[in-house]
Amino acid sequence: MVMALFCALNASVMWGQQAKELHVAAAADLQPVLPTLVDAYLKATGVRVVTSFGSSATLAQQIINGAPVDLFLSADFSNPEKIVAAGLADGSVPTQYAKGALVLWARKDSPLQPISIDSLTDKRVTSVAIANPLHAPYGLAAERALKALKMYDAVAPHLVIAENIAQAAQFVESGNAQLGLISLTGASSAHFKEAGTFIRVPAETYPPIMQCAVVTAKSEKKAEAHAFLDWLLSPTVQGSLEKYGLGAVK
Repeated sequence: MVMALFCALNASVMWGQQAKELHVAAAADLQPVLPTLVDAYLKATGVRVVTSFGSSATLAQQIINGAPVDLFLSADFSNPEKIVAAGLADGSVPTQYAKGALVLWARKDSPLQPISIDSLTDKRVTSVAIANPLHAPYGLAAERALKALKMYDAVAPHLVIAENIAQAAQFVESGNAQLGLISLTGASSAHFKEAGTFIRVPAETYPPIMQCAVVTAKSEKKAEAHAFLDWLLSPTVQGSLEKYGLGAVK
């Protein structure tokens, strides 16, 4: 586990002192991933990372509106670029920290099992969950994939639109949707592996999901924010991303 790998990195951390806090706004696809990573980082450095999750566009707008965030971990490039364009980033370009992937997921008890991409146009399907394409990069990827597969017109009447990718996963896991186009990070979590099965959506059907980050210009903890981002880019962390459903940058 990543946690075990980093427990020994900083045995000299003084636990009697109050841990520093870093506030990170993270894309909803990171909800199954980030808690383990930030716990490891706390043990390694003594820096406590406080996370909040949402759709990338919503988080970007909150930062532009003045939300007190030190680091923004988006599920795309364009929303961190908005922070840069607004003059609110500590840097001139977003930093890619991972690659995302889109999957089709269904519960194990679904009559559609075993699922395939063609399940999307099965006559029994009346509900397919996706994240809102206007706010969530994974929702936009789902929309692009459906169009590339020439399935959009058939599936569009059945779409159940969630605010973000985590909510889309909840819709299909709860049975409020029969199928879900969700993130590989969600599908790779222990709960979703136990509850259902997934197949990858062909990567060539949607633009690459380049998950990028920016440190905010107004942060009073820029050094700590850059240090955490550098840690995410370290070979050890990058090498562990695959098991969480993310691809390494290099």
